Amino acid sequence: MHIPDSFMPLDQALIYWVIALPFIFLSVRWARKELDDMQIPILAALAAGIFAIQALNIPIGLGTSGHMVGAALVAIIFGSPMAGVLVLTLVLIVQGFVFGDGGITVMGANILNMGVISGFVGYYSFVALRKINLGIKSASFIGAWLGLLVSALATSLEMSIAGTFPLVEGLVAMGTFHLIIGLVGEGLITAIAITAIHRSRPDLLENSFLKHESAGSSS
Repeated sequence: MHIPDSFMPLDQALIYWVIALPFIFLSVRWARKELDDMQIPILAALAAGIFAIQALNIPIGLGTSGHMVGAALVAIIFGSPMAGVLVLTLVLIVQGFVFGDGGITVMGANILNMGVISGFVGYYSFVALRKINLGIKSASFIGAWLGLLVSALATSLEMSIAGTFPLVEGLVAMGTFHLIIGLVGEGLITAIAITAIHRSRPDLLENSFLKHESAGSSS
């Protein structure tokens, strides 16, 4: 999921920067308006946790690897996909500049895939599923799983456009492994975390879509 510099031509990398920068700007503006002193440590703790889980990379061939993302989890907790964009941007900056995990010129593509696509797909899938009365556990599981899977497929498409590897082979490799990672990792962890928070500390979810639900139900 972390695209290195050598995998994408500079002109294409710049296009993804142009797409990602407005979301980065909006995520910073969201933080200034919405985060209070109680929430900042929670955001920081989530960023540290995501940094740690992303260190668990699984090689999947074609020079790529798979791992969990965490953007949907953050987005659901804070009630905005912009929270996922912000956290993943911060995590990717540290990973890229300090640890060399993911490229610098292609960081815009990585932010777009793991922060924007995963966060938006995961959060709004969760919201849509809750609106049709699916349980919190199931909705958060499916939302996080879809967010990871769609972002992996988007990465494959970008790599195909860049000429790094063929589209079909990339979709099969990235899609299959992230489908599995989403089921046993991303979806499961997100579902457990959101359900536990909702039961024990619902106040932490006061800015989430969950605030629109009086009690909700788990399934």
